[in-house]
Amino acid sequence: MKKRNLITLVIVVCCSLMANGQAVPPPIPPPPPPGLPIDGGILFLLIAGIFYGVKKTRD
Repeated sequence: MKKRNLITLVIVVCCSLMANGQAVPPPIPPPPPPGLPIDGGILFLLIAGIFYGVKKTRD
């Protein structure tokens, strides 16, 4: 009976040590914030607006 308790104790201690030795995965990084790039489209609209304004003033 004493031998059985000792074996059970050794198994429980070994299993708990192995469970503590597991690596924790790193947290998942948050997604980037939503947004729309403001680049060449704004410049195109500005130039088109200037041409439209010049055309309307000449007419």
